[in-house]
Amino acid sequence: MTKKQQRYEELVKQYQTELYRFAYWLSKDPTVAEDLVQETFLRAWRALDSLQDEKAVKPWLLTIVRRENARRFERKQFDYADVDNDTIVDNQSTTLDSEMEQTVIQRQISQLSIEYREPLLLQVVMGCSGDEIAEILELNKNTVMTRLYRARNQLKEALMSQPQTMTGATN
Repeated sequence: MTKKQQRYEELVKQYQTELYRFAYWLSKDPTVAEDLVQETFLRAWRALDSLQDEKAVKPWLLTIVRRENARRFERKQFDYADVDNDTIVDNQSTTLDSEMEQTVIQRQISQLSIEYREPLLLQVVMGCSGDEIAEILELNKNTVMTRLYRARNQLKEALMSQPQTMTGATN
């Protein structure tokens, strides 16, 4: 096995799950998410020799996922059906209340505008720092921090306006 192959296999092993999670959040479709991750790793393989800084791997891969997701809309106009696109419910949730809370939060995050949703997902779901998010989104770090602040506030306001589903109270 060549050094490039070994390096590539380590990347896949280390980042496949995280990239899938992010791709799913972007696409809301497990099949599309798998395709995005495969295409990301294909592009990563082709450009692996150009990657010099090992610390930049995660932001680099996340940037590829974002661009691949954007390319899907450039290539093809999808025929959207009236399908309920609720987000994933964590398999480790043990109670109905916690599943409902998670679904409500995910739905509210999904309803944020893309300029606020993306940095929030990169921070919360992918664990990226402000600097990494700025690099991935090609924005100034101050802009990223402002968007994160606004995203959290919008999410908080949306959740506060929810009818008692978050507190478990019934009428």
